[in-house]
Amino acid sequence: MDKKDATTKTKAWFIVLLALLDDIIVLAIIALILWIFDVELSIPVIIVLVLALGTLIFILHRALIPAIMRRKTSGAEGMLGMTGEVTESLCPKGTVKINGEYWKAVCNEGDVNTGEEVEVLRIIGLNLEVRKKSNECS
Repeated sequence: MDKKDATTKTKAWFIVLLALLDDIIVLAIIALILWIFDVELSIPVIIVLVLALGTLIFILHRALIPAIMRRKTSGAEGMLGMTGEVTESLCPKGTVKINGEYWKAVCNEGDVNTGEEVEVLRIIGLNLEVRKKSNECS
């Protein structure tokens, strides 16, 4: 596992713990109230409460962490790596069509003719920086 994956996984766990923080606070308040009024819980009740909390942590872990680590699919982050077709030659500026939307684009790697495919490298304001899509298999 490389450093970026470890950092992302740590960040995901931190988010899960923050999501559980309010539940932990409520349980602490309930335990404090029970202690103040001298209410004693039997072992089976404590076991059920621990299992319920463990189940909640497991469900949050299984639901939240994959969602947090999933690649962004909307907004500027979702556009990166997408492919589109050149509708107005890029020399170096022109227009490309991506998912039915027309974008102003610039290609700094040379001219790209109408009808060729390009890949989005970055987004600068409302303009895309693209490169000619390579047809090599990776």
